[in-house]
Amino acid sequence: MKTFEYVAWDHSGNCKEGVRQASNQDELLTHLRSEELTPAVINEVVGTQPKKTTHIRYKKVKSVDLATFCWQLNTMLSGGLSITSAIQTIADEITNPYFEYILKKMSGQIEKGMSFTDCLRQYPKVFGKLCCAIVMAGETGGSLTASLERLAEHYENRDKLIRKVRGAMAYPCFVIGFIVVIVAVLMTLIIPRFSLMFEEFNGELPAFTRGFMAFYDAIVHYILHILVATVGLIVGLVAYGKTKTGHEKLSQFMLSVPVFGNIILMSFVAMFCKTLGTLIGAGVSVLDAFGILSEMTNNDILRRGVLQTREKMAEGKNISQSMDEVGFFPGVAVKMAQIGENSGSLSAVMEKTSEYYEKKVDGLVSMMLGMLEPILIITVGGIVLVVILAMYLPIFSMGQ
Repeated sequence: MKTFEYVAWDHSGNCKEGVRQASNQDELLTHLRSEELTPAVINEVVGTQPKKTTHIRYKKVKSVDLATFCWQLNTMLSGGLSITSAIQTIADEITNPYFEYILKKMSGQIEKGMSFTDCLRQYPKVFGKLCCAIVMAGETGGSLTASLERLAEHYENRDKLIRKVRGAMAYPCFVIGFIVVIVAVLMTLIIPRFSLMFEEFNGELPAFTRGFMAFYDAIVHYILHILVATVGLIVGLVAYGKTKTGHEKLSQFMLSVPVFGNIILMSFVAMFCKTLGTLIGAGVSVLDAFGILSEMTNNDILRRGVLQTREKMAEGKNISQSMDEVGFFPGVAVKMAQIGENSGSLSAVMEKTSEYYEKKVDGLVSMMLGMLEPILIITVGGIVLVVILAMYLPIFSMGQ
């Protein structure tokens, strides 16, 4: 029996590859065709058995890594290097072991006859539908380097937007963590010492101190119950959020939160406009573009707005009219889409519109930080003030 490596296609257009044993190549062909597979490449493995693939643990590939990959591949292809050699060279410099494994496997698959787009489709967690659609348009139209350049710019802009929002949330998270640390230190080190001292105090404690100590004793006594209830509440919310109704309710709640809801909406609109411009500029059809855009958010309300717009476009209406009738998109986005359609430069106009909404996100984030900063400072000061008053009022009473 001989060992053969093969690459074949099924009726759905999916690529299948593997290793099988057969007496000869004709027998292998018969087996593959009986399974309704169309062979593309068959190679006999001579001398040694095929190596087992080492399992590589999944690790998330960041937008900045994808942007770097697209820029490097664009540069190498423009310089005349073959796509397999370019991908192999890039893989050797990747620090993410999972991404390196994927690129090396893709290089081998392309060398065996698989298209670049089909290789990308095998890894949906890394290369989403947007990436596959733009690359397919580039391969079909003979402009792969231009498509890679657009993809690189898209990933860079997405990474910048994510870093802006995360950077804005860093300060409030730090202050909230600081408040938790202060409360923990007060409850474990300061208050117990004062509590022992109050037990030796012969006079009556002030009402404020008695109330505070009763509150403290209740927390200490029921701390396990409180922790269990908190964990149960979190688990319940997570489970509720995984249901269809719960996910929709939580999506609606997130958008209704003052300021924060606007940040979520404007961030999505900025991403929507940038991605739509990228897809249309790469030659992807408008309906396909909106189908891809609907999967770029986990918020049910946002996804429904995009899908409803797509349905109206499928009925024969243009983009701006469909966006306007849904009533979901801001007026500026609708107006700019209309201008882009009338001028025949929808891609460029949408990318400019995304810059406008990115600035709005920056303004909303700055406003949110301006509101949160005094609130958090007052909260810290209030906690410390309450503890100081409760602890030192008995000392003042003893002095009197």
